[in-house]
Parts: sequence; structure tokens; C-alpha cells
Amino acid sequence: MKTEGKSPVYGRDVMELVTVAVEYCAFLEKTEERTRLSFVDTLMKLLPLLYLKAALLPKYEILDEEYYAEDFVTEENYNIVRANICLLMGDKDDYLDVFMEDMKYSESPILSTVSENLADIYQELKNFAMAYKNANDEEQMMNALAEVKESFQYSWGQKLVNVQRALHEVRYSEEDDF
Repeated sequence: MKTEGKSPVYGRDVMELVTVAVEYCAFLEKTEERTRLSFVDTLMKLLPLLYLKAALLPKYEILDEEYYAEDFVTEENYNIVRANICLLMGDKDDYLDVFMEDMKYSESPILSTVSENLADIYQELKNFAMAYKNANDEEQMMNALAEVKESFQYSWGQKLVNVQRALHEVRYSEEDDF
């Protein structure tokens, strides 16, 4: 393995993002083992860390124009993760979201779910972590980094901050009787 500093793919910020992404995915894969309180508490710590680690990365260019990241998360995997979160969140799964693209065309907030947004983030990060782990060379690792950074910028980063707001409400709501 190369040492830090020789290649950006082994840099500290990259390794920390990979580590937190793997931790996030493993956490969501064991949702059924948690209470809603412990689930929300842990996510309120993991989500800001994920955001920070992704935001610290510079923008990378895809080195191989023919690069196509493999989807490691199947529809079945995605649905299991989403359903387990939905079951755990119960009546707190739904929230109103005003920061969605569709909101431009609507006069009222759009209904979103914690489970779908967390599962969307899971899919992006699991695919990234697996592509990074299974890469044959540094070029493929750079391509995976470029892709996850771009998807953070245009997709899962916004979902993360939106769902964090909803989770904050669940965690600190006076009416919530965990």
C-alpha cells in the first residue's frame, strides 16, 4: 500500500471519508438491532461527519472517460435498508421538505421520508466504498472519488442536510416519546 502523500487516493481526507462511509453503511445495515433513540442519536453524529469529510475533498476529474461505476447495491438491498428504517422511524418517517427540485413548481412543501433519503445516501456511499475497495488500480480509485464527490455536490449532500433537519426535529421534539 502506498504511503500518505504519494497519491491522493491514500490521502488522509480520502481515507477518512472511506472510513466514515463504511461505518454509515454498516450502521444502516443493522437498523433492526436499534431503538429509534439510539438510531437517531448515532445518525446525528454520523451525518455531519459524512458531510464534512465529503466537503473537504477537492474536485477530482474522471481519468477514464469510459469508466462506469458498478452498482453494488441491488434494488433488493436498497429496499431492505429503506424498509427497515421506515419501520424503525414509524410515524416520524415523513417530513415536509422545501429544498427539493420539485418545490420550484409547487406552492406547498413536498413530502419526503427519512427512510428514502437515508437509503439514497446509503446507495451512493456503498457503491463508492465497494468501487474503491475493488479497484484494480489508482486510476479506478480516482474515478470513484470523482464520482462520489460529484454526486455529493449534486445529490446526496443536499439529501443529507435535509434529512438531518428532520432527524433533529425527531430527536429534540418534546412530543416524541421514544
